[in-house]
Amino acid sequence: MAHVILLGDSVFDNAAYVGVGPEVVQQLRSALPDSWQATRLALDGNVTADVRRQLGGIPPDTTHLVVSVGGNDALRASGVLERTARSVADALGLLAEVRERFQAEYAAMLDAVRSVARPTALCTIYDPRYPDPQRRLLASTALTLLNDVITREAFARGLDILDLRVLCSENADFANPIEPSVQGGRKIAEAIRAFVQAQPEQRDSRVFARVRQG
Repeated sequence: MAHVILLGDSVFDNAAYVGVGPEVVQQLRSALPDSWQATRLALDGNVTADVRRQLGGIPPDTTHLVVSVGGNDALRASGVLERTARSVADALGLLAEVRERFQAEYAAMLDAVRSVARPTALCTIYDPRYPDPQRRLLASTALTLLNDVITREAFARGLDILDLRVLCSENADFANPIEPSVQGGRKIAEAIRAFVQAQPEQRDSRVFARVRQG
């Protein structure tokens, strides 16, 4: 029997944004076999550094971990997009500083997650759906730097990836510009189910980016 623990932020703790619809953990429980369990320790508003605290609530029967975090780190650093730069090199330097800070925090978080010694999947940060096309383009472009950190750190450790950029590719997948809707949550839940039910590999990372139809 599997017991899946969801760690991170409002990608999993999205109840406040879907009204009467089910949140991600409820959809995951429905997707998993009847005897399997899913528990959400993720909290809306949490950042990468908070995951280490969430790990303290993991029950002994935990079999799988899924982590979705980084979006709020990006929001906290988004002011860099408004700063004046004298050249493209200066602008890239500002973004590089954000990336380096995030890499240090994300790597430290993963070291703590790995100490639990359970099969683990990491989620990329999906592209936000801001109404303003220019803001959406800038945010999505900047997020490629943080997503590069996530994928590199995952592959270096042999961890699996749930690519939310591909899974949540429609406007209907979002309840607002940065939170998953019921439809988006269903896709995320199905990808988690696929990860849990897949045969574990010894060292190789796998990417889950499609929802099986039917």
